[in-house]
Amino acid sequence: MKVLVTGAAGSIGRVLTVGLADRGHVVVGLDRVPQPDGEEGAWYTVDATDPDAVAEVFEEETLEAVVHLAGHPGEASLPDSLASHVVTTGALLDAMVEHDVRRFVYASSNHAVGRTPRAGLADGLLGVDARPRPDTFYGVGKVAAEALMSLYADRHGLDAVACRIGSFLERPETVRNLSTWLSHDDCVRMVEAALTATAPGFAVLYGVSRNTRAWWDLEPGRALGYEPQDDAEDFLGSIVAGDDDQAEAAHVGGPYATAQLERPALDRSS
Repeated sequence: MKVLVTGAAGSIGRVLTVGLADRGHVVVGLDRVPQPDGEEGAWYTVDATDPDAVAEVFEEETLEAVVHLAGHPGEASLPDSLASHVVTTGALLDAMVEHDVRRFVYASSNHAVGRTPRAGLADGLLGVDARPRPDTFYGVGKVAAEALMSLYADRHGLDAVACRIGSFLERPETVRNLSTWLSHDDCVRMVEAALTATAPGFAVLYGVSRNTRAWWDLEPGRALGYEPQDDAEDFLGSIVAGDDDQAEAAHVGGPYATAQLERPALDRSS
């Protein structure tokens, strides 16, 4: 499968481009920055908020799928968050419709439901049918991008899978990570499953590994063929308890759901 990977120079992108290529996919990279040294394959230095620049990539490449990782990885103002996560998604979906590319895989986030309290969760797990409860404007951007994907799945018949990623790390580093970790290898397994699942329509899965202490239901991912293999519990001996552990465990979004990231939606001139 020939796959466009946006945000290919980012932390997930650099792992995923290699992992997908190793599994026989042809990867076309796209990022706002030039191709990293040592990387091979087609590359486009493009800002994904520019629909004309995005359309030109689709004109030059005969693509079969898009994996959308590009976006500011932290909290920003509401307009910046919407541009980073929603405008980029819209530009890609429009180009897909125009060029009959049918599969879209999106790096959504656990922060789309991050304000969900952990207390009272049935079986201790949060399902994909829970209402959106973003914890930040970053989370709002992810919720809105998922809504746009749903619209295009219904309107144009695209297959669009939103992967609500937990904590993508080489290894877990905090007590919260014991529940939220997504290993590098499982991330590749997850995206390949989302790329190859038969007719998923619009679907959501939780992007976490097979963690003993998981907070999210893995069954929706398994229904699409995602079978995680790694468990954060294997690293328990290296995890040191911290002063913020209890506060970070109160909501599924962890520190993003605390007051430290609260800010006005719009920056006003003084």
